[in-house]
Amino acid sequence: MDFAEMLLFLVKLLAGTGVFLVGVHLLTANIEQLATERIRALFERTANRRLVNVGIGAAATALIQSSGVTTVLIVGFVNVGVVNLFQATAMIMGANIGTTITAQIAALSAFPVTTYVQVLVFVGIMMQMACKRDNLKRTGMILAGLGLIFIGLSLMSDAMKGSREAIQGIFQTVTNPFLLFFIGIALTALVQSSSATTSVVIAMSVAELTIGTGGNEVLFLILGTNIGSCVTALMSSATAGANARRAGLIHLLFNSFGSLLFLALLICWPGFMESTFQRWFPSVATQIAMFHTFFNVACTVLFLPFCGLFVKASQLLIKGDKPRPAAVTYLDERMLSSTSLAISQLEKELVLLSDSAMGAFRGAYRSFQARDKGMIAPAQALMEEANGTAQSIINYLIRLSAQSKLSDEQSISQLHNSVGDIMRIAEIADNFTKYTARAIDQGLQFTPSGKEELDEMVGQVEALYGLIRRLLLDKEPGLLDQVDQVEERIDGLRKRSIDNHIKRLNQRECQPACSGVFINMVSNLERLGDHLTYIAASMRE
Repeated sequence: MDFAEMLLFLVKLLAGTGVFLVGVHLLTANIEQLATERIRALFERTANRRLVNVGIGAAATALIQSSGVTTVLIVGFVNVGVVNLFQATAMIMGANIGTTITAQIAALSAFPVTTYVQVLVFVGIMMQMACKRDNLKRTGMILAGLGLIFIGLSLMSDAMKGSREAIQGIFQTVTNPFLLFFIGIALTALVQSSSATTSVVIAMSVAELTIGTGGNEVLFLILGTNIGSCVTALMSSATAGANARRAGLIHLLFNSFGSLLFLALLICWPGFMESTFQRWFPSVATQIAMFHTFFNVACTVLFLPFCGLFVKASQLLIKGDKPRPAAVTYLDERMLSSTSLAISQLEKELVLLSDSAMGAFRGAYRSFQARDKGMIAPAQALMEEANGTAQSIINYLIRLSAQSKLSDEQSISQLHNSVGDIMRIAEIADNFTKYTARAIDQGLQFTPSGKEELDEMVGQVEALYGLIRRLLLDKEPGLLDQVDQVEERIDGLRKRSIDNHIKRLNQRECQPACSGVFINMVSNLERLGDHLTYIAASMRE
């Protein structure tokens, strides 16, 4: 093979690999968007039962079609405290099983019928162009991605078939198990995808190329890809907290122990491939894909009882962070790789923000009830905390918007609006501190009936906030009607309170100087109810 032939071969091979990776990306991104609620539901079902968490990791990876993305998300959940290390260990094991789906899809390219599957690219693009519903457009892009995967595999196989004799001479000389093992690690670390490396190996088998003697050699390469796939999670966790780094280390330890164990088994049993998978499956591509699945399932079954030991080992190797005051947050940049999960975390962060804003309001109102200026400072501290949280959410939303799709813009815009509505609550709390200071400084005295009316309105505001909080956390659509009912009661109480205040003024039961403070307080309470209702309205949309 001269230089021109070598260059042409590399161009065709890289082109096929590029088409394959584009197909995987289209498949992954659109399945994730289509299965948004399923992915959220999976990660919200975390438990201390090992098998449940293995299932969550496997199912999420099967949906997303990338163990790297799933593991990065798991590291992010560990970093924000949603998932503990024990749960994460089992999820990572499950993710390794789920990632073998891509290899199984690639193995189908060995069958002639997959040539006709390539027409899915045309079908998918036509659906994307002609359909108006987002779900149908995404389904079209999923079909197009699937078709591109097979086109990419076909291009790679054709490139290798064209230069099969020259390439085969090179690959036949590579028989050293350790060299093949490290080649698998290096290639996967470079492309950060074990699925891509495994699929290239499968494309080689379709082109009738063999590594070494055609026995266990190809399996040494596959074992190496499992260690190389840990690079993504390790890089993601490098700048995170101690627990997140431990999760990345657990991924490396699990994959390394499993790969080294099978490496020793294959070295001691040279005829393993011939005695097992070559007997069971006629196609070499299927043999490789099935070994990949078997290896990951076997390692999970073998190491699942020892999740606690992996956690302890990671804690010994990585010391805990030095104690330092830090605000609780659900925001983590690793979640930005999945818009649906990032939005889910943002909704939880909104609860933290609203708790701070409502905490400030409660403190401000208690200071009014007690006529104590000393209680204003804690309320103002909560306002500052709310401001900081709001700024963090806005910055996160800006970063998410920069990489999200047009179909996600409405959800992101609604979150922006909700942040604004919650910060209006903090402003109302600030207003109440000013009314309190004015009432104390001017010696204003409010009638018992006036105070009772304020207390009743505040009670209804608290009830409304309880409903909004449940809406944000539990997504119960039945609560929306209750929100409307409470909001109507607050509007009615405002009108009634002002009417009663005017009667008290006319009957000289109330100081005229109290009017400004009382009417402003009642109006601010109605505004507070309105902003809470706007948050519910955005969720209704």
